[in-house]
Formats: sequence, C-alpha cells, structure tokens
Amino acid sequence: MQENQFDSDIIVIGAGPAGLSFARGVAPTGLKVTLIEKSPESVLADPPYDGREIALTHTSREIMQKLDMWQRVDEKSIYFLREARVLDGESDYSLTFPHPKRVRGREIDTLGYLISNYNIRRVAYESLQGFDNITFQTGLGVTQVTTGTDKVTVTLEDNRVLTARMLVAADSRFSNTRRQLGIATDMHDFGRTVMVFRTEHTVPNHEIASECFFYGRTLALLPLGDHMTNCVVTIDSHRAQEILSLNREELAAEMMRMLNNRFGKMKVLSDVHTYPLVGVHARSFVAQRSALIGDASVGMHPVTAHGFNLGLGGADILATVISESHTRGEDFASEAVLKRYERKHMPHTLFLFHGTNAIVKLFTNERAPARLLRSVVVRLSNNLPPVKFFISRQLTGF
Repeated sequence: MQENQFDSDIIVIGAGPAGLSFARGVAPTGLKVTLIEKSPESVLADPPYDGREIALTHTSREIMQKLDMWQRVDEKSIYFLREARVLDGESDYSLTFPHPKRVRGREIDTLGYLISNYNIRRVAYESLQGFDNITFQTGLGVTQVTTGTDKVTVTLEDNRVLTARMLVAADSRFSNTRRQLGIATDMHDFGRTVMVFRTEHTVPNHEIASECFFYGRTLALLPLGDHMTNCVVTIDSHRAQEILSLNREELAAEMMRMLNNRFGKMKVLSDVHTYPLVGVHARSFVAQRSALIGDASVGMHPVTAHGFNLGLGGADILATVISESHTRGEDFASEAVLKRYERKHMPHTLFLFHGTNAIVKLFTNERAPARLLRSVVVRLSNNLPPVKFFISRQLTGF
C-alpha cells in the first residue's frame, strides 16, 4: 500500500492526557495523526472535574512547556508542593522529604506541582488546535485492531475501517487494544477503592503533602494552597461504604478525627469521586507497528504520585523517537525504531512499578511484625541522607 493510500500516518486510540501529549509531540513533523476517543469532542474541550489532582515533577513541567501546555494553565490553578511527609499508623513521627535547594546544578524552589486532571486534559486538547494534520474521531469506540507488515487497521463501532502506518494505544490500564495486540501484563488488583474529594480548613497545610498509612485506611493529603487540601482515601473495597455513606458534614468530621484536628475545622467542598485500585505493567511496550503509552503501558498505585509523570514521559519519548526517525527518512513504525522507545522507557517504569508495589505491600500489612518493620523503615530512612536524596530526586524528576 502506498503512503497516500493510508487514512492517517498514526492512529492514537484514547485522547486522554497521554494520547493528546503524544499527538502534540509529533504534530510539528507534519505526520497525519487521528485520535479516536469514545467521549464526545465537547468533553475533550471542556472536561468535567473528576476529583483527581496530579502531582507533577519538574521534568514533567519542562515537557508540558515544550508542548505548549503549561503556559495555558491559569497560574491560580497551579499549586506548589513544598515538602512531602510519610506517617505510619498513629505515630506523629514522620519521614520528611523537603525540596532540595539545588539539583544537578539547578536551583529549585519547590518539590513539585499540583494541577487538576481536568485542567491538564483541557490544555492538552487546546495545544493541538491549529494543527491541520491532527484530527479527531470522537463519539465512537473501537471494536477491532489488526496489524500487518505494512499497515494497521482499526474498525470502529459503526463498522468503518481506518488504516494507518502505525497504531498507538493510549486507552486505559484495562486497554482492550493492548489485549488485541497480544501484549501480556503484570496486573495487581489491590482489592481497594480510592475516594477523592476537596476540603478547606482553618489551619494551614503549609503546602506540605502527606501520606498517612493509618491502620485499615490510607489517607493522602495534597495541598492546594495553604487552606485547601485534596483528600485521597484508600480503603478495602468491602469497607468503602464507611466513607461513601457519609454526607459532607459527616465526612468532614471523619477527616478531622483521622487527622486529630491537625487542620482545624474542615469542610468538604466537592462530591466524592471513586476509582478501583489496580496496578498494571505491560510486559512489552511495543508490538508489530504499534506502541503503548500512558496507563495502557503502566498504571501505577497512586501512593508515589508517579502515574501521570510516567505517562507524560513515555509519550514524550515515543514522540521524540518517531520524530527523529521520520526526519532521517526511516520507517518510524519499524521494530527497530519502536524498540528504541521501549529501551528508553521501560527500565525506569519497571523499577518504579515494582518498587511502589513493595512499599504498598509493607505499609498496608497490619500484622505485628510488619508494623514494627514499617516503623523501623520510616526512622531508618529519615536518618540516611543518601536514601532521602534518592527519593527526592524521584519526586522532583531530576
């Protein structure tokens, strides 16, 4: 099949932040990209609030700036994460990660940033406006994908068939595209439910994020300025009604109790949004003329706040590899080119995925020996500067 007989050069299944970021990364090459998204385009242009606040590293900020996304976020919607703390059980002792003053010769003034997921989705979509080579196919899902030696085909729910030189799966951690490509995964269902909601409070949080491993529940506190915090409660799914059955006043009182009134008087500002807690890592990030990015490649437990950073990083790496190979006149969908992406991205994701799962396994084990080990780990890590520096490097992205 000749090049001009394809409907697109690249088809991206899934127009979430990862898919949109990838498309923006390759847009300057002139390659024709079609993004397929089941939601209507109006939702892409104006996404609803979904409760999720995304922790971003300095590296992610640089990528978003390069993609003309960061500049589009209202400054008032960018929150600073000055410090991070880990608390275990009922102890007030915390493992603390202040932001390093200098990293690789660069001065930094914060550990990271927080931006609402719906704002990231909106600016990612906006960054693609004006590129005639980027088109959207919305309101329809995909029923089948097939790959061959020279093309890929995608069948939509209305039975239309689209062809391209390459396919990118960016749909979800439960990706049906990944399954049809024959890519196996390492998946872990934690049997837990994540509940997220915004609160305001009278005592300032000093822009410090906290991860509180209480017995029976985990509570993450993400600062949105001094007097607003996004609460992320993780609990065994069969106990989720302990939180979901509460009205806003009761939920605020429960947060005050869990935090021992650390934030003073609290008020719940939003509805509670829930998500199943499942971690997944694909055993390969590439297949014939196709690649995985975002949650389709690796879906993280939120405890280390690396999910979107890995998704954005992977989208950037793949876009860069494809752009460079296209400039050199190579077949950008060849196995040799796509393997460059996998070699650059997979080692880092494997380390973080399995490392995070090991941390979660330890800090949610409530047997007496595990509780003792948890306390030892927190205190030992707090007094080992190389360990703290290494973790701070992961948090900043440098």
